[in-house]
Formats: sequence, structure tokens, C-alpha cells
Amino acid sequence: MIKAVLFDFDGTLLNRDASVKACIDNQYDRLKKWVGHVPKEQYMTRFIELDKRGYVWKDTVYRQLTQEFSISTITWEELLQDYIREFQFHCVPFDQLFQMLEDLKSKNLLLGMITNGYGQFQMANIKALGIENYFDVILVSEWEGIKKPDPEIFNRALRKLDVSPKHSVFVGDHPENDVKAAQYIGMKGIWKNDSQWTNVDADFTVDDLKELPLLVEHLMREIEII
Repeated sequence: MIKAVLFDFDGTLLNRDASVKACIDNQYDRLKKWVGHVPKEQYMTRFIELDKRGYVWKDTVYRQLTQEFSISTITWEELLQDYIREFQFHCVPFDQLFQMLEDLKSKNLLLGMITNGYGQFQMANIKALGIENYFDVILVSEWEGIKKPDPEIFNRALRKLDVSPKHSVFVGDHPENDVKAAQYIGMKGIWKNDSQWTNVDADFTVDDLKELPLLVEHLMREIEII
């Protein structure tokens, strides 16, 4: 029987693409005195390209950005600190996030989160969405000293929840770091559809968070019968 549902954060619960766009849009407006010689659309588009959906950390992004656009009256370090400080105020949840979490908790399921990233930064964003208290365990890779897809970070979360892999599922948007890594240790891997990838070998696929409670309920019944 399924006892726990674990989640990725960025791209799964947090609409990261929308959040980044909102943050950089706001950053440009606030710092226009120093970056205004660059057209806004060009500034935002290039940031998003360099960011590679979060797989390039922002020190590299801002170094490149300041070089390419000859930004000299504000340093890349200052731009980076501004981003770290301000991102939490622009976090956008995916639709139905709160209802989905409420529905899962109503089924007496344990909830966990495993996210790659910097500890304080990720926790600030999780708290900004107002979802921290839904989770029985939250593991952030920097604080754990390991990151997905390392099997140990999944096993560590399950040990904290006192749940076996076969009694748990993992929901994430990345085919390797989330789905395949969870399957590797014996969990069911649920892929949250992302148009960046195709033909993902997941146990189940959802297009929207609102689909999850019904899927998990069905899975619970199916495993009970077996």
C-alpha cells in the first residue's frame, strides 16, 4: 500500500519558468539605472538562455551577462545577490498546488520533498509558496551533501519517513534526476509532463497537479488488491 508521496520542487511544484521571468522582469525595472542601456526583452531573453532552466548557477549567468552587455556600473556579484534576495517574492506555484496537497494529506499520506539547490535559497522559495508545513520531510541537496540522481538522497528521505521504496512514489519533471532515479531504488516514478522531453519511461505521467490525488488513490487500491 502506498504510504508516502515525494516530490521534486522546481518545475514540479514551483512554476520555475514563470517565476524566473517575473523575477528578471522586476530586476530590470528596479535596476534600470544600471542596466537600462540594454533593451529589456534582450536582457530577459539572454538571461533565460544562459540560465538553462536552472542547470547553470547564477554566478556564471551574471558574469556572462555583464560581459556581453558591457554592464559596468553594477557588478555581477551585486546582480547575483539581488537575484538571491528577490527571487522568493516572485515564486509562482503551478495551478492546483494547494488543493492537490490538501487532497493527499486527507488520505493520511506522508509527504516529502527532495530538491537540488542551495539550502537557504530553496527553503526561502518553499516558504514563499506557503507549502512548507504540508511536508513531513524536506531534503535540499546542499545541506545533504548529495544531490539527485544519487540513490542515497532518495533512501535518506525514505528512512526519515520510515517508509520502504515499494510503499512510495516520486513525482518530478526530470526524466533522469527524478523519474529514473526513483525507479532505480524501487519507487514508482511519476513524470510531470514537460515539453522539453519526450518518450519518458515513467510508471505514470500527469499533465497537471490536479491529476495526482486520483492517480495515487487508484494506485493505492491497485496495490491493495495485489
